[in-house]
Amino acid sequence: MSANPKKKYCENVLESIGNTPLIKLHKLVDGVKATVFAKVETFNPGNSIKDRMALKMIEDAEKAGLLKPGSTIIEGTSGNTGMGLAIAAIIKGYKCIFTTTDKQSKEKADALKAFGAEVIICPTNVEPDDPRSYYSVSSRLVKEVPNSWKANQYDNLSNMQAHYEQTGPEIWDQTDGKITHLVVGAGTGGTITGTGKFLKEKNPNIKVWAIDTYGSALKKYHETGVLDNNEIYPYVTEGIGEDFIPQNYDFSVIDHFEKVTDKDAALYTREIVKKEGIWVGNSAGSAIAGLLQMKDQLKETDVVVVIFHDHGSRYLAKMFNDDWMRKMGYLDKTGMTAADIVASRKNIALITIDKNQTIGDALKLITENNYSQLPVTSDDRIVGSIYENLVFNRIMQNPESKHDKVESIMQEALPFVDITTPLDDLSKMISGDRTAILVKDFKTNGNFIITKFDIAEAMAK
Repeated sequence: MSANPKKKYCENVLESIGNTPLIKLHKLVDGVKATVFAKVETFNPGNSIKDRMALKMIEDAEKAGLLKPGSTIIEGTSGNTGMGLAIAAIIKGYKCIFTTTDKQSKEKADALKAFGAEVIICPTNVEPDDPRSYYSVSSRLVKEVPNSWKANQYDNLSNMQAHYEQTGPEIWDQTDGKITHLVVGAGTGGTITGTGKFLKEKNPNIKVWAIDTYGSALKKYHETGVLDNNEIYPYVTEGIGEDFIPQNYDFSVIDHFEKVTDKDAALYTREIVKKEGIWVGNSAGSAIAGLLQMKDQLKETDVVVVIFHDHGSRYLAKMFNDDWMRKMGYLDKTGMTAADIVASRKNIALITIDKNQTIGDALKLITENNYSQLPVTSDDRIVGSIYENLVFNRIMQNPESKHDKVESIMQEALPFVDITTPLDDLSKMISGDRTAILVKDFKTNGNFIITKFDIAEAMAK
C-alpha cells in the first residue's frame, strides 16, 4: 500500500512507499519544446521505483498462501528489486537470498548485504538458461531451500499491477490529466506496462515511449515479434534491456522503443545531477538521452513525464567515477579514436567461432589467419573469448582435445566499446592478459576487433 499524504506519520517504513514528487526539468531539456517532468522515485525508502512492486509481490504472495512465517524470499535482481524485497522482509520477518550479476555495481550488492540479505554473484556473459546465470541459480535455490518463494519479478504480474494501481494514478493526478507522453527505461516491463496501461485507459492518445539499450532484444521484438539473437550482446547500461521477453510486457501499450548507447546513457546520468541537482542512476540517463533523440517529435503543448528509477549513490564506482568513465572511453578527449584505427585497417572485421565448434576448428582459424584471439558466439551472440595460447596448450597436453567443444576453454567475453573511444583510453583497456577489445559502430551496426598490435601500430605513426 502506498503512502497516504494525509497521515501525520507512517506506521512503518512500508507506508512511505509511493507518492513520489514530480519535478519540472529545465537546463537538462533546453531545446525541447514540450514541458518535461521527472517522476523521481528515489524518494521511496529503498531509493528506487522497485519498492512499489516488491511490496505488491510480497503482499499478493501472502494472500495466495505462498509466503508463510519464516519463509525465505529468493530472487534474481540487479539490486533495486532486492532492496525493496529486503526492506519489506525486515518488517514482515522473512529471510532473503538474492542472485545478481558481476555487471552490477558493487554498491548495489553491498547495500543488499546491509539489509541482511545473502547475495550470490553470477557471471553476466552467459545465456539465461545457462546453469551459472543469475536466473538459473535463483530457480535452483528455490527448489533447494525449504519454505522458500521466488518473487520472479520478470513474470510475476504483481509487478505490472503495482504500477497500474500506484504509479499511473499518481502521474495522472500530478499532471491534472494533461500528460501526453510517458518515457520509461524498459527492463522487466512492469513499470512501463502498468503505468502506460492506466494512463492509456484515461486517455488513449497518450504516447508511451520505451528506452532500450544496444545489446537488448526488446526493440526488435516489439517491431517484429521475433526474439533476434543477433540483437543480443554484452552491454554496460544497468537497469534496462533484456535478452528474453518477460511476461510483464504488454507490447500493445508501448508506442515506440528507442535505443540509447552505453556512452550516452553514462554521460546523461552525470548531466542530470549537474544541471538539475537530482542525483539519479543509469536508467535515468538512458531515459533522458532517449528523450533528446526524439525531441523533434514534441510540440510546445506536450507534457512529458520521464521516470527516474533509482539513486545515483549506487553508481559511485561507475558513472560518477572519472577514472571508470575514462577507462570505458566515455569522457571525450582529442586525438585518434577507435574509428581511425578501424578505417586504417583492411583486416579488422570481426571473425568469431561458435561455442559448439571444436578446438581443432579454432586452431585452424588461428593459424591460417594469424589470430591471437577469437570471440566465441552462441546463436550469433558473443558470450566469451578464446586465446591462441589456450588452444595450443590444450592440444599440446592432449592431442585428442582438438575434438572438444570450444566452450570447454572459453574465457570471459571481450568488452565492447563505442567506436568514438579515444586511442589513449583503448591502450589502457588493453593491458595484462587482455590482448584485444571489441568495437561497435552504433550508427552502422558494424562490429570490429582491435588488438594490442593495432594500437601499438597506431601510436607509432
